[in-house]
Amino acid sequence: MPTVSDFSSRLSEYKLRVDTALDHHLPAPNESGTDTKLQEAMRYAITNGGKRVRPVLAYATGAALGLPLEKLDLAASSVEMMHAYSLVHDDLPAMDDDDLRRGMPTLHRQFDEATAILAGDALQALAFTVLATNPDTTLSPAARLQMIAVLGEASGANGMAAGQAIDLASVGKSLTLEQIEDMHRHKTGALIRASARLAIIVAGQDNTDLCDKIDAYAGAIGLSFQIVDDILDITGDTETLGKTQGADVALNKPTYPALLGLDGAKDYAQKMHRTALDSLSGLGHEFDELRSLSEYIVKRTN
Repeated sequence: MPTVSDFSSRLSEYKLRVDTALDHHLPAPNESGTDTKLQEAMRYAITNGGKRVRPVLAYATGAALGLPLEKLDLAASSVEMMHAYSLVHDDLPAMDDDDLRRGMPTLHRQFDEATAILAGDALQALAFTVLATNPDTTLSPAARLQMIAVLGEASGANGMAAGQAIDLASVGKSLTLEQIEDMHRHKTGALIRASARLAIIVAGQDNTDLCDKIDAYAGAIGLSFQIVDDILDITGDTETLGKTQGADVALNKPTYPALLGLDGAKDYAQKMHRTALDSLSGLGHEFDELRSLSEYIVKRTN
C-alpha cells in the first residue's frame, strides 16, 4: 500500500482538485442580480472545510480503473454538493438542531433558517445539473442518465433521506445491530457507495465481479465511517471534531457504542475495515489507494 506520506499527499491532491472544481461550478455571490444571500450561503456550506471523503473515493476509484483525474471532477463535485446539502438540512432545528459544523456556525446560525433550507435545496439541484451538463463528449447519454439515476437513488427515499428519517424516528429507542446498520447503510453508506459507482460509470467498467468487489468495499467503509463518527462523538472534543461533542448522546440517539460499548464499537470498526480490504482481495496494486483510504477512515480523529 502507499506510505502514509504518499497517501496523505494524494488526499491533499484530491481535496484541492475537487475544491477547485466546486469553486468553478458554485454561483458567485449575487450573480443572479438579486439582493439575497443564497449564493453566499451555498458557498459557505461547501467551502467551510470537510474531509471530502466522497470525492476522494470517486477519484481513487477512477484512478484504480485507469481514468485521468479530470474525467472525475464532475462526479466528485456532484457527490460533495449532495453531501453538503444533507449536512445543511441535518443541522436544522427540525432535524438535529446543531450549532457547529466543521468548527464554524451551522448555516442556519450564520444566516437564517429559511436561507439554509433554500441553500440546501439549491445545492441538491446543482448536483444534478453538473452531471446533466457534463461537457465530456466521450461520455454517452446513457451513461449520463445512469449517473443521475445513481445519485438520485442514493440521495432519496431509498437512500440518504430514508436513513435520516429512520434516524429521527429512532431517537430514544433501542435498536438491534441489524437495525442500526440498516439506518446507516442508507443515511451514510448510500452516498459513499454512489461515489464509487459514479467513477465506475465514467470508466465504462462492466466487469460485474470487479464492480461488485468495489461496491462491497464502499459499503464496508460507509459503515466504518459511521462507527468511527459514533466513537468520536464520545471520545473526541468539540474543537478537534469541529462539531458539538456528545451531540448524539444528548439527543439520545441509538449508536454503535451505546449498543456494543466503546471497545466493542472500536472492534467493529476494525471488522468493517477488514471486510473492506477482503472485498478487494485479488485486485492489484492499482487499488492500494482504496486500501489506504479504508485505513485512513478507521484511524481518523475528526
